[in-house]
Amino acid sequence: MTTKETMGLTTAEARKRQEQYGKNELTAEKKESFFFKTIHIICEPMFLLLIVAAVIYFVLGEPRDGAVMLIFVIGIISIDVIQEWKTDQTLNALKELSAPHVTVRRDGKEITIASVDLVPGDLMLIAEGVKIPADGEVIKANDLCVDESSLTGEAEGVWKVTVENAEAASDYWRRDYCYAGTLVTQGNATILVEKIGAATEYGKIGANVAAVVDSPTPLQKQTDSLVKLCAGIAAVLFLLVSTFTYFNVLNQPFNDRIIESILSGITLAMAMIPEEFPVILMVFLSMGAWRLAKNNSLVRKLPAVETLGAVSVLCVDKTGTITMNQMTVQETWAWQGDEENLCEIMGLGCETDAYDPMEKAMLRYCEEHGVKKTHLFGGDLITEYAFTNELKMMGHVWHHDGEIIVAAKGSPERLLTICDFGENERAAIEAKITEMSKQGLRVIAVGEMRPQTEAEIPTTITEAKLTFLGLIGLADPPRESVKDDIKNCLKAGVRVVMITGDNGITASSIAKQIGMPNSDHIITGDELSNMSDEVLREKVKDVSIFSRVIPEHKMRIVKAFKDNGEVVAMTGDGVNDAPALKSADIGIAMGKRGSEVSREAADLILMDDNFSTIIDTIKDGRRIYDNIRKAVGYVFTIHIPIAFSSLLAPLLGIAPASLFLLPLHVVLLELIIDPTCSIVLERQPAEHDIMERKPRDTQESILTATTLAKSVIQGLVIFASSFGLYYVFLRQGNPALARTMGLVVIMLANLVLVQVNSSNTDFAFQSFKRLIKDKVMWFINIGTIVGIIVILYTPINGFLKLYPLTVEQLLLAIGIAILSVIWYEFVKFINWQRNKSRHETTIKKPE
Repeated sequence: MTTKETMGLTTAEARKRQEQYGKNELTAEKKESFFFKTIHIICEPMFLLLIVAAVIYFVLGEPRDGAVMLIFVIGIISIDVIQEWKTDQTLNALKELSAPHVTVRRDGKEITIASVDLVPGDLMLIAEGVKIPADGEVIKANDLCVDESSLTGEAEGVWKVTVENAEAASDYWRRDYCYAGTLVTQGNATILVEKIGAATEYGKIGANVAAVVDSPTPLQKQTDSLVKLCAGIAAVLFLLVSTFTYFNVLNQPFNDRIIESILSGITLAMAMIPEEFPVILMVFLSMGAWRLAKNNSLVRKLPAVETLGAVSVLCVDKTGTITMNQMTVQETWAWQGDEENLCEIMGLGCETDAYDPMEKAMLRYCEEHGVKKTHLFGGDLITEYAFTNELKMMGHVWHHDGEIIVAAKGSPERLLTICDFGENERAAIEAKITEMSKQGLRVIAVGEMRPQTEAEIPTTITEAKLTFLGLIGLADPPRESVKDDIKNCLKAGVRVVMITGDNGITASSIAKQIGMPNSDHIITGDELSNMSDEVLREKVKDVSIFSRVIPEHKMRIVKAFKDNGEVVAMTGDGVNDAPALKSADIGIAMGKRGSEVSREAADLILMDDNFSTIIDTIKDGRRIYDNIRKAVGYVFTIHIPIAFSSLLAPLLGIAPASLFLLPLHVVLLELIIDPTCSIVLERQPAEHDIMERKPRDTQESILTATTLAKSVIQGLVIFASSFGLYYVFLRQGNPALARTMGLVVIMLANLVLVQVNSSNTDFAFQSFKRLIKDKVMWFINIGTIVGIIVILYTPINGFLKLYPLTVEQLLLAIGIAILSVIWYEFVKFINWQRNKSRHETTIKKPE
């Protein structure tokens, strides 16, 4: 093997080759231009109405009003464009984080790079679970099996050999070659990259990886329906208000009557269309995904953010998720007392270049007991029996110390079936297996066979007649925080289910240590195979541990939970987990030890493989959905006083020039509403009881009857306060002053409303205290107050048809604004008292 084939390329060589060959991608991703995105925003009904209103002002011969309107239109469009740009930046950053990566050897070191940066000549290191990103020759291989069905259509795995050991073959698909787009199902290897991108076999077929069709999520459909419903109502009211206004101004010329009536209708239509909904949805989900990414949870699909808060069943693997994934040999038991031979045969049964944690632990144990690798692997490897999920055992055949040795190891249930001993001996061995398993140990059986000649070597491991040597007990202790995490899950109504390939007794022991309910209820893979779907659906209601399962079993378990109406999150790290990850409502792949295939199938990638992070992610998912719901309720609340004011004034026969809200003022209010709902509410922390509630019902509308009723009542109170004050001052003969008083009430009530509605249980001062150091919240609040001062006490008030207020008038408006919202704090107080009394009654209740 040449130096180039051991050291890999240098960084400088890789850079030159990338300039020559380009990126390792099939097609460049098509991106919508920023210009077209801006045009799309401008074409929203709300903005079209604003532009029409500005044009009408110009037609009326009031260019000043038209110009002010256009300035406001540009301002509000700019807010949406900036939010769109920020969302794009966030999503692009998330895409970069989730891009496929591969390990290569460069400058003599192993480093991880993005797959798109591979170049011909790179030494690529692949292992079980990796989706191969380029074509290349097999330089070194260790039990390498590749699924090439994506290219050849043949489902059977292909066992690869190195270029040195390859035989001449007429077949197009080479056994000493790996192809992009295929999956490593077993083993590991070093590949010398030859072709990348469109030059690969996968590229020649013309697979277009950039063609991804996006479909709307349930939440997007709900918000779209709400916007369309409001737009329909707005259209009807537009006609009614336009008609009423037309008959209210009979003393004006026909053209002016038409224009005045249209302006009144436009004002109401603008007030009725909650165009903030799509903005809320995209901003909250993308920013939520970004916050999760900073906390080691990488969201690959945005809809997963909304589903996270609804998770009711969490299916987890034991190894590495609940446990620390740090295997050590805790106990050995030699059947005939020969510990030295047991240790040596155990070592011979391991891979020479071990990548499995258990094998690494076994070889480390051998080293600690004086059995060095140079001694173990100093002989000649004749053949090997590969490990498979079906066999659950493996073996190597060595020329070792002058004799032929078949060294085998695997799950006791399978290995004992090919060992030669009597029934009494079997009972004693099984008793020891049970004893070790109850201690929480992962038990591996070891056996040997010593053929006299190579002709006597069994063709397959199942044909061997082994001499049983003993048992190896390995332990992978639970993570320290898992016990508390399980308690938190139970409080949150999230059921934790362990699905493992390990022995059921071992899994049960770990489950007891971490406090999992029903830890003694176990279903094995064999039992599951003989179970109908109907029976399984009943069993999963109280079974928490599934042991010795295969990929098909995992899918059936997930389906059974889903059929029972549960929202299922499933964790996994291997190729065999991919189908279950795909079928779960939320697939969670392990970022550190997870395979590329499992990461591609998942909705969420756990960057630190920590169980606690899953719980934090569920909590944040609930927080995000909570805040979306609060924002939607807020939008309804704040639109009610705007819409009712626009509707009632014409019905009361108020002249168009004296109306409470002109189109100009609706735009002014939108400039406040947009950043308030999409920035301030998105930043709200989780409520203290968020992980003490049951998971939300996925069938429940985002705008529930309770939320709608609360929004309507709050909105009507703000409307009555603002419009009532406006009407009182209007009777005094100064429309501009009246309008200003009512408008200030709405603007200030908006600030208080955010604090009051930021929590359903905490009081406003508690919510404010949680964000007391948040610079964004201060910027929005202070910005609104400064804005009010500017429009009241500068020449701008003339452009806006407003009037400066005296100190007494301003204080009156502030007092009414606060009272119009703060009353809901008394509702919270009453609810708090009721809950407190109920809690005390429950505690005092005699048993």
